[in-house]
Amino acid sequence: MYGVEGRSWVALGDPVGPAEVARELAWKYRELVERHGGQTVFYEVGTNLLPTYLDMGLTLFKLGEEARVPLAEFSLEGAQHKGLRYTYNRLNREGCSFEVRPATEVPSLLAELQRISDAWLQDKSTREKGFSLGCFDAEYLKNFPVALVRQQGTIVAFANLWCGAGQVELSIDLMRFDAQAQSGVMEYLFINLMLWGREQGYRFFALGMAPLSGMENRPFAPLWHRIGAVVFRHGEHFYNFEGLREYKEKFNPVWEPRYLACPGGLALPRILLNVASLISGGIKGVIGK
Repeated sequence: MYGVEGRSWVALGDPVGPAEVARELAWKYRELVERHGGQTVFYEVGTNLLPTYLDMGLTLFKLGEEARVPLAEFSLEGAQHKGLRYTYNRLNREGCSFEVRPATEVPSLLAELQRISDAWLQDKSTREKGFSLGCFDAEYLKNFPVALVRQQGTIVAFANLWCGAGQVELSIDLMRFDAQAQSGVMEYLFINLMLWGREQGYRFFALGMAPLSGMENRPFAPLWHRIGAVVFRHGEHFYNFEGLREYKEKFNPVWEPRYLACPGGLALPRILLNVASLISGGIKGVIGK
């Protein structure tokens, strides 16, 4: 999976497949990019193929950490989960319910989902993003099951589901909620998804990234890490980085590092701008909402 912006060919995550196949695919991608005079970029990759990216002559930059919840251990019991239990019980009392609908039923739900999505974008004064962030696309959504939260029978929140092969990992892509929904509705959705995923036999639920977290602000740490650590600690005025990690911590996840593998040096600022442009749907999206 990749997108092209300027000279940057940006692969989203590691190649998918067995280790040997994935390594070969990574090299073939690098050769494809070189034939077109581009710059090879791997965005939000894990640790398994880091030696391969280094062998390609790429430089590694830590982007943050991804939260993955081991579902066999997930529970609402015990003192440490009293906050989650309170949200779950409160929204149940207030008339909320959770359900998962198969992809075959999504076409009949699209009008309601579109209404929620449009209202969410207007309420947030933002525009649709893309690439590594989900956006509302009816044809795309028809391919996936959808998780719904209803309030007194009306849909007030939804997320489409990525159900990993072999029931290893369950995750979501696009998630939206109505401004009229009860407070805590997205936490309620996450709780129910983890309980549902556990019942279905999935091993992990992916909660997504905490950008710039897990970086060391020490004298001998790389400059990139020191800058990231400072932004993470003191960037609350611009973005709630630390709050995002604290929110995900309540689900007791395992944190795993994620990296950017790309040419370093003078090429890095342009590559970062290209990645931001891909996600934001163009330069206008980078400088605005």
